[in-house]
Amino acid sequence: MESRKSERQLKVGLRIHVICYVVVHVMQVVVWRLFTPQRFFWPLYSLVAWGIGLAFHISAVSSPARRD
Repeated sequence: MESRKSERQLKVGLRIHVICYVVVHVMQVVVWRLFTPQRFFWPLYSLVAWGIGLAFHISAVSSPARRD
């Protein structure tokens, strides 16, 4: 049985993903800045890795093939 999400549900899910991405990474940058500013910018790893996943999510939601 196929269950397709509505366009609205997809956009809400993407919005939640973006908000979580921003909140988590702002917190990581604050922690880095407060405790290890002279060291390597370690939040870069999760920014890039999670950013790749977020980019795939954005492309999946905005893909014209999705609207079939």
